[in-house]
Amino acid sequence: MNLNIKKIFAKQIDPLSADEKMQIIESSSKQVGPGVFYSTIIVVTSFLPVFMLTGMEGKLFHPLAWTKTFILLVDAFLAITLTPVLISLLLKGKLKPEEANPITRFLEKIYTPILRVCLTWRKTTILLNVVALVIGGIMMTKLGSEFMPPLDEGSLLFMPVTLPDVSNSETKRILQVQDKIIRSVPEVVHVLGKAGRANTATDNSPISMIETIILLKPQNEWRKGITKNDIINELNAKIQIPGTTNGWTMPIINRINMLSTGIRTDVGVKVYGQNLDTIYAFSQKIKKELQGIDGVKDLYVEPITGGKYIDITIKRDEIGRYGLSIDDVNAVVESALGGMKLTTTIEGRQRFSVNARYGQDFRNSLVALKRLQVQTMQYGTIPLESIADISLSDGPPMINSENAMLRGTVLFNVRERDLGSTVTETQKKLNALLTKLPKGYFIEWSGQWENQIRANRTLKLIMPIVILIIFMVLYFTYHSFKESLITMITVPFALVGGVFMVYFYNINLSVAVAVGFIALFGMAIETAMLMTIYLNASMIEMVKEHGNSKETLNPSIIRKFVMDGSTKRLRPKLMTVSVGLFGLIPILWATGVGSDMMRPISIPLIGGTITSTIYVLLITPVVFEIIKERELLRKGKIELLDVKE
Repeated sequence: MNLNIKKIFAKQIDPLSADEKMQIIESSSKQVGPGVFYSTIIVVTSFLPVFMLTGMEGKLFHPLAWTKTFILLVDAFLAITLTPVLISLLLKGKLKPEEANPITRFLEKIYTPILRVCLTWRKTTILLNVVALVIGGIMMTKLGSEFMPPLDEGSLLFMPVTLPDVSNSETKRILQVQDKIIRSVPEVVHVLGKAGRANTATDNSPISMIETIILLKPQNEWRKGITKNDIINELNAKIQIPGTTNGWTMPIINRINMLSTGIRTDVGVKVYGQNLDTIYAFSQKIKKELQGIDGVKDLYVEPITGGKYIDITIKRDEIGRYGLSIDDVNAVVESALGGMKLTTTIEGRQRFSVNARYGQDFRNSLVALKRLQVQTMQYGTIPLESIADISLSDGPPMINSENAMLRGTVLFNVRERDLGSTVTETQKKLNALLTKLPKGYFIEWSGQWENQIRANRTLKLIMPIVILIIFMVLYFTYHSFKESLITMITVPFALVGGVFMVYFYNINLSVAVAVGFIALFGMAIETAMLMTIYLNASMIEMVKEHGNSKETLNPSIIRKFVMDGSTKRLRPKLMTVSVGLFGLIPILWATGVGSDMMRPISIPLIGGTITSTIYVLLITPVVFEIIKERELLRKGKIELLDVKE
């Protein structure tokens, strides 16, 4: 702020004249305009990794990134255009210096002695921050990882898998037994189960796959101290029916997983090859290796063998003797076993097919099938066994193929442990087994792990580019490599607070947490840039008053103006941080559907905002003073940046 503006603000009696008002507006616009422009670029650039996300994570977080970007762009436009106009209309009367504000005096009264201590014990202050950074790095290695935080849908999906040759009547009995047991748990309000496929071409579920939707009561009506995992464990312990393998998930995420990866559990190991028997045998070996690993739940092999087929082989010589054709015999088999469509009834907008087939007593065993009567022209009715061989044979209940190769799958969910460490341990355990795979056979990891690898790969690819772009923006702001580097050093110290908060809240690293750190990244750079600009402005004032040489400057003068630049405009610095901080804190106490997703985003933001503010207010002046003192000792003068007032 130049001397003319200082004199205007020092006025306490006379109201502002039109010329003085215009001087304030022009001076403020020159100072604020470039800062608004560069800070907007930095924050928008920091969200580039979110824009680069694809798949489910992209669809989920793209609206957040677009909203933030549009708000910043409109905000920057209004700050440059509308704000000066409003100031010219509303700025009236006499102005008081900022030191006259009681909030500013209170904040400076607390901040100034703390900053003075940090500047006095510079090495100790930097060492403490380095120790905190090292501790944060150690904590980072202890955090678990997952693709996305589990979203509590308020319901459960129970998906037991039975043997592939299960009958309709047995499936119906299992459904009734399971529903009765599930309904006995006090937290369950409603149960609805189905077996087989729905009336849609997109559902290829066999009759052996059961889906039971379990609606739960509101959490405040649950037994005291019980969690959703406790409910799942209790239900899983009660429902242990021989011949079935239990599986637990939630309805929405189950459909998303099946549509995006073809896997209905959290993780799946796909085994590819040319022979179903070999694939199934190797899948069983994988299942055996994975049993007992902590976190692996609902482990089973997708059945690709063991299906039962009725083979009816027509005796061509015999049907010729009876004057029958192959179509005659096939028509009898079709109407007896599969049913034959006779007609369609129309009732308003509804249409119903009318089918006819033999009663169950005539087709429920091989003996009954052999006695099916076939009508002939000359010999009346004859049993089916006289003109066809009827037998049972084994075969695949369903043939799965992917990328033009046969596929088998080992499926499991992950509970009571993070996804990343669980899959890493399973991969290590399978390394020796994979060397025994026959030629032409290979495995592929799928499910949530597949999504997590894709998201991590995208973030690792784009983050270095983002850091480079932000560094270039800072360089064009300061025209100094050193000042840009000082601002960039803020980032790891800002992340420390985020890591601490994530660690103590026991949250796993996920895409949602990564989005929180990305938002924190831009905020930390913006805050540090604001502090550096004020410190540089203070250096310019120092040179104007004392000159710029070793003869006129000394460390005490440098410290005086570093203190002045740090405390100057302390209130708006804290306001910038507090607005974002207070807007995020209520999310910590949010409940209901969606809070599980928002909390992992806000927690690193809250912790990182606190530590980055501490670093910017205390450590940035320390580092800045050290650099300016070394410039004075080495070159005999202080380098001034090309910062316009």
